[in-house]
Amino acid sequence: MSDFWILLTGALVASCCGVLGVFLVLRKMAMIGDAISHSVMPGIVIAFLLSGSRDSLLMMFAALIFGLLTTFLIQMFQQSGIQSDASIGVVFTALFAIGVVLVSLYARQVHLDQDAILYGEIAYVHWNIWELGGVNMGPKAVWLLGITLLVITSVIGLFYKQFKLCAFDPALAAAIGIPVALFHYLLMGLVSMATVSSFESVGAILVVGLLIIPASTAYLLTDRLGVMIGLSVGAGVASTFIGYGAAVVLDASIAGCMVCAAALLFVIAFLFSPSHGIVIKKLRMRKLA
Repeated sequence: MSDFWILLTGALVASCCGVLGVFLVLRKMAMIGDAISHSVMPGIVIAFLLSGSRDSLLMMFAALIFGLLTTFLIQMFQQSGIQSDASIGVVFTALFAIGVVLVSLYARQVHLDQDAILYGEIAYVHWNIWELGGVNMGPKAVWLLGITLLVITSVIGLFYKQFKLCAFDPALAAAIGIPVALFHYLLMGLVSMATVSSFESVGAILVVGLLIIPASTAYLLTDRLGVMIGLSVGAGVASTFIGYGAAVVLDASIAGCMVCAAALLFVIAFLFSPSHGIVIKKLRMRKLA
């Protein structure tokens, strides 16, 4: 039964990240996901210090605030003339360092360390269950990720045209009256939500891989947004199953193997994509020659 919960959790994480990752890749904001995944740490620690517990909903709210703060600071520095990559580096390293200091000062004696925040361990997900009236409802992570996926798909579905236009042509979107800044921060809020929801299963570092790699794989395979989202989710879920199988055989980190599997699928797409694949391009050149 533990295998089922591990695979379901991994599939939910991959689905949440796969949908959002497409928009990050299209808007050339891939490293924003990395920045948010690290800079929400102070929010998580502050939420713990205020409440005295690791309640997932409170931590998600705090992380959401710091995710939006990260985005706001990066935008502010960029508008002040600092380069995009430098702005991201300054903000996320500073906020992450603040989180590390807070942990070392106030949260040394609790399980709020690098294993909980950065790496995670999906193998233990079935032990942290949610009980309702004495009834075992299943792992908390599955419920949390399920709700997160429902929120993400609902928001993207309701405002699909707006997100699509903001991703491909923000200038046109602004010209026809779409509040580009609002949808930008809404997307960043969803990324923050997905990141903190995935902390206890795959960790903050590895969730970045699932945000970017499946979406990049899908980007190589199609030019249509709807198909790209589907392929991104499909690549992420496939990585979950392939990675888990590899982890069982190798007796290695499950989350790490899942991201390695995603990277393998990306390499295959990079080599054999019908429109962008290196091997396919060389074969076409040989035929023309």
